[in-house]
Amino acid sequence: MSLYYVQKLLYQLNREPDLQQQYLEDPDSVLRHYRLDEEELATLKKPDIGMLYIMGVNGQLLMHYAALCGYAWPDYIQAMRTALEQHGNVRAGLYATTDGKGAI
Repeated sequence: MSLYYVQKLLYQLNREPDLQQQYLEDPDSVLRHYRLDEEELATLKKPDIGMLYIMGVNGQLLMHYAALCGYAWPDYIQAMRTALEQHGNVRAGLYATTDGKGAI
């Protein structure tokens, strides 16, 4: 897993309005510039906010990406809770867990 590149993408999307627009219009044209595995690509394209959380994406980056993808705040929080129930522990990063409860 290339958590670094997922987070780099989200960081750049959060900061660059032109990149946001390009991503919304044609995600593949943006995603091809990042070293992402198949799971990450599928998760980003869906978008599956909960699974990105499970992968270990930082919440500060993830909440802005969720908003860009049309998630309201309660839906963003619920996506993470549901993912913990479905997939178990956060795998990596700041929110890595062993109790299956996560940071929310």
